[in-house]
Amino acid sequence: MSEDSSAGFGRYTNFYGPQGRLVLVDSALEAVNRGSTTIGIKTPEFALISSHIKPTRTLIDPSEKIFVIDSHVGATGSGYIGDILQLIDELRVEAQRHRLTFENSIDVSSLAKHLGTFLHRYTIYAVRPQAASVIIAGIDQKGVQLYQVDPSGTFFGGSGFAIGQSSDVALTEIQREYSADMNIEQALKLSNKAIEKALGERPVVETGIITVKEKEFKKIPQ
Repeated sequence: MSEDSSAGFGRYTNFYGPQGRLVLVDSALEAVNRGSTTIGIKTPEFALISSHIKPTRTLIDPSEKIFVIDSHVGATGSGYIGDILQLIDELRVEAQRHRLTFENSIDVSSLAKHLGTFLHRYTIYAVRPQAASVIIAGIDQKGVQLYQVDPSGTFFGGSGFAIGQSSDVALTEIQREYSADMNIEQALKLSNKAIEKALGERPVVETGIITVKEKEFKKIPQ
């Protein structure tokens, strides 16, 4: 292949595909799409995150899916569990670093931005990107917050997210029934229904929630 015919590729063939897409990031996103169906729902009064617990082999305990990051924020993820756990640790370290330095809790958008920056570094070197997307739920001085962070380092806030297996089906269900004035029970039912629709079966789900009233992220017993 001549230098002219390889314009746009050359030594960057490991990074960019024919349409200018990051090949390794696309592969990481594909891994996320094979992971547990995972939901985030936010209203002005609370934020809720839920994730399907996939069946494991006999005698093996299922992996934890909902994580406390700091007292005011929690997170979950979809993709390779080892990568999810590394990203959870990164969030926890950043939250504690901020608390020790400034003697107050970190705002949720700063956590999302930090994780996005951390993930973006993997896209500019010849290393495997983290094959995990993370949903962060918390509360700060701006109110209830919900963010999604993807393997590319892209992060964005919103009121409803779905990642993992058949996430498009789950997200369609959330968009259809979401209401900003829904209560916690309605949000729980919607989250479970969205995951069930995506999987075509009644799932085992782990859930965490934070409310304006209590301002503390907690896991909801199954």
